[in-house]
Amino acid sequence: MTSKVQSLKDFLAGQGRLALVEVAGTKGSTPREKGAFMLVSREAIFGTIGGGQLEYMAIDKARQMLASSPPRKRQGKEARIEVDEVCATLDVPLGPEIGQCCGGRVEVLIRLVDAPLAAELVAAAEAEEAHLPHVYIFGGGHVGQALAAAISLLPVHGVVIETRAEALEGMPQTVETRLTPMPEAEVRNAPAGTAFAILTHDHALDFLIVAEALKRDDAAYVGMIGSKTKKATFKNWFLKSAEGTEAEFARLVSPIGGDAVKDKRPQVIAALAAAEIMTALVTHNAAPNVDHPHDRVMAG
Repeated sequence: MTSKVQSLKDFLAGQGRLALVEVAGTKGSTPREKGAFMLVSREAIFGTIGGGQLEYMAIDKARQMLASSPPRKRQGKEARIEVDEVCATLDVPLGPEIGQCCGGRVEVLIRLVDAPLAAELVAAAEAEEAHLPHVYIFGGGHVGQALAAAISLLPVHGVVIETRAEALEGMPQTVETRLTPMPEAEVRNAPAGTAFAILTHDHALDFLIVAEALKRDDAAYVGMIGSKTKKATFKNWFLKSAEGTEAEFARLVSPIGGDAVKDKRPQVIAALAAAEIMTALVTHNAAPNVDHPHDRVMAG
């Protein structure tokens, strides 16, 4: 598994001189929130601040700064000049002047990256990653593979759990994989706020895993792939044989992704399920008035 933090470290180490482009302030409607950032080298970028022309302007300014000579240390009354050479601020109205119609305003801070700033970025990314919500995908079949690919692009810690080693081959590098003969046991050890998506190759195994997940009243989401008949069969078993309750069963989402779109292709199911899971995670784990981890970098 290659974490997003490791990808950041690799970019910091392998691109030479870099500029950090951050959203320092916003007013009105804007593409990204305060704290969104990207890294810019002379030939590559990492991350995004969104906004089309806004981002292009910031990249151009960052590369102008990178192309200039490295700043020299200066003393006395000229000390401010050194700061100006390594830092710039753009205050951009998102209107017709730059071909956008958001109507808001964005302040962008651009700084050349030195060793202390790089260390702060890594520390902030590690803190953010440590608090990512978890998504457990049980089953690495066609839909499981597609769902793993979908969540690999999202700000979550994805885990695919299987009883078959071959089913874990080819998973995205940013998704964790676990091979176990008892996947239902993984449910018990999952962090609070986890989303569980159950789509194994065995209906009986699905039922065991779902039953364990529904006992977790701190789960953000419990979803099972299948038909109305499968859901009805599970309900009958869950209430009569698994000591489940109606209230617990009511929390089950099945089929995952809903039934509004009549398309059973794995990629379509995965896209719908990923949106459903992300909505549940945001709702369950919402924490108002919590600063973005990268705000600490900007304040430094």
